[in-house]
Amino acid sequence: MKLDYAQLLESNNLLQINGDETYWLCVTRTVQESKLFPVPAYMLMSYLNAFYRYPALLRKIEDNMSAEEVGDRARHMGAKVNAIAMWGLPCFYLLGREWMINMGLLRPQDAAEDVAYILDFWKRFELSFRRNSGHKTAFEGGHRGQIHSEAQLQVFHADLYDCEVGDSLHQAAQAFVASASQYAFLIACESRISLHNHGPYNLGDDRQMIVRDFNDIAEYDFPWLDDVAEGVPYNNLTVTMATQGVNFNIMDDWGSFESDPEFKDENIVGVGLYTSGPLSDGFLPVGMDSREELTQTFLDLNTRVKDAMSRLWQKMAGWSRDQMLDAGALTYYAIFKDMAHIAGCYDPEDWIKIDQRAERFRPLLNDEYSRDALGEICVGTGPSHQINDYMMMMHNDAPTRIYSPIPYSILVDGDYAPTVGGVEPGITYLDEKKDAYRTTEGTLSIDEYNARVRKFQPELYKAENRLFCETTVKYRYETPEADALYKLYQKHSRNLADKGAGLRRDDVEALRQKNNKG
Repeated sequence: MKLDYAQLLESNNLLQINGDETYWLCVTRTVQESKLFPVPAYMLMSYLNAFYRYPALLRKIEDNMSAEEVGDRARHMGAKVNAIAMWGLPCFYLLGREWMINMGLLRPQDAAEDVAYILDFWKRFELSFRRNSGHKTAFEGGHRGQIHSEAQLQVFHADLYDCEVGDSLHQAAQAFVASASQYAFLIACESRISLHNHGPYNLGDDRQMIVRDFNDIAEYDFPWLDDVAEGVPYNNLTVTMATQGVNFNIMDDWGSFESDPEFKDENIVGVGLYTSGPLSDGFLPVGMDSREELTQTFLDLNTRVKDAMSRLWQKMAGWSRDQMLDAGALTYYAIFKDMAHIAGCYDPEDWIKIDQRAERFRPLLNDEYSRDALGEICVGTGPSHQINDYMMMMHNDAPTRIYSPIPYSILVDGDYAPTVGGVEPGITYLDEKKDAYRTTEGTLSIDEYNARVRKFQPELYKAENRLFCETTVKYRYETPEADALYKLYQKHSRNLADKGAGLRRDDVEALRQKNNKG
């Protein structure tokens, strides 16, 4: 990437945007600790791995598919290419960079072309992925993460099954969501990276819909799920939930939410279930042909994920500290690995190994040092975070910033290192990954999976559909083109199949109520 003044201005702006949001998320949303895993240590290792590997891996992805194209495809699936993954893309890299600057191993101008490229890739992906809201982050949308088009939301809305506290569907859905959330938390080494929430979407009449994704829950990329999760039939599951009596005023880029009043199970009044992935043309309904089938599907999946969770506990109980550190670091580092799946260029050597340059730091990462170093870089108390005394940080009046800007003087003196170079050999203390990947087309080897993805052309991705956006629909909803596009979204819908364009939200609700009663 050629660096010029305009590029550096934008790069430093994107650095600041991500830094402000990182601070807010870190101080308001979570505590990074575990009784089992060395969480601060594995987070720091993940940041180093990100710093050394992300630039080359993103360029590899773009050799196959542009960031904008990946964003468009990602919008049509509930895979691990969501808001939390895309917060991690720049920020894990930048946190690794900032830590190395604080250690005196890096100058702010070093790897300048890598920094600019990663931020540019992130910007282009986010503008595509979030094009229906016009934002790059949930923060820009008032901490709401609204992703989907009207056509997709109408299908989710229309096919919700009503439920209430005490009925069989409500109990089955609640049990599955609770078990799957615990299971996803354990898969991700006691972090939230394998589950995500987005929305809210307004259903009217004091009702809102939130969408919860569970990712990497079957045999897929993580070697610790080999054999453990062979009984889980879907790698990605999306649960749609209609709620009543609560307003979700925060749905942030970590998938955390707040509501007024507090959200409780009794507020859930409708549910649906879907799967998706790089080989599906949008969201595929799971057990949605009848209320009874959906109830039984939730019950069956609950049994399966509880069994897998028990097996996973048994496996993890025998791990060494190095294995726990690797698993956590690779979970974090590989947060947006599904981009490589979408582009058909996934290689486990790229994503499930610790780069030998990052591996050099392992002896530093005891619990005490890692805790203090992590706190310093996340809330901005290190030497590199200090700026002049007149300035006041967003969310914090201290004269600090989270991420160091690239100095503009490099355009005059040329004193910078452009890149860290390519991916170098990696190591892991974990078992080697079995060549088995659960997809919407069954279990495949990675070579076959990549080959199928490269040949796959989703109907929703064809130019005439991909670029028929919400604004086009607004003015051309009566055209055959709009009708054809909406019918693509509706092809698997129980209540909207072949209805086409032209329906409003209240029309969809009337159809839903009529068919549910029938």
